Amino acid sequence: MVRKTREEALATREELLDAAERVFRARGVGHTSLAEVADAAGVTRGAIYWHFKDKADLFQALVKRVEMPMNAAMEEMDRASAADPLGAVRQLAIHALQSLARSRRTQAVFDVVFLRCEYTEELAPVRARQLEDRKVCLRRCETAFEQAVAKRQLPAGTDTRVAAQGLYAFVTGLMRSWVETPNRFDLSAAAPALIDSFLAGLKADPPCRAGARKVSMDRASGGATPRRAVTGSRRRSPSSRP
Repeated sequence: MVRKTREEALATREELLDAAERVFRARGVGHTSLAEVADAAGVTRGAIYWHFKDKADLFQALVKRVEMPMNAAMEEMDRASAADPLGAVRQLAIHALQSLARSRRTQAVFDVVFLRCEYTEELAPVRARQLEDRKVCLRRCETAFEQAVAKRQLPAGTDTRVAAQGLYAFVTGLMRSWVETPNRFDLSAAAPALIDSFLAGLKADPPCRAGARKVSMDRASGGATPRRAVTGSRRRSPSSRP
């Protein structure tokens, strides 16, 4: 038997990933076998097991093809956040939405992840990896928001953990909604305004840590007296005492 060259092996791997993308979208991940992926790629079952140990390994490789640009964007955010943390978060969120809108491959993979995947025991490693990636993303966003507070880009007392959770939910919710109905609006064109709207709300009325003063950005610069978060019953004025 003639041994394949490295280039041929890499080409076969890409063909298997392309086939998996098509079959997963058509049948769903849970209803697809590795043998069906091999048939769709026009290779033997032995070939697919040469490249992937199981379905979870294949699925993770499929997702990783579109994760790399986002990982690069997150690393860029880490470098830029020291100078302009809120601007770095803004660019990362816009990049995430526009990368989805502009790449058919990313759209196909997100369609599988959001709409065609049942996280059964077989795919437990995939789910564990996704949860870990989410934790990393949230941690980075929280750190950037903490830096934004330090630079007075966000009000003092902002609950940066809740803010990071809110941004993550906002962006991933937009992604899922758009993948379901991509023709309803131009996600790439709308991305800057959508993210700016979220950040404007965060600056004007952020989630506040327990016991911290809640200060909007227009008051943080020295205008009106800042309002405190309501933590209990309202204090009565001296004139109202019995």
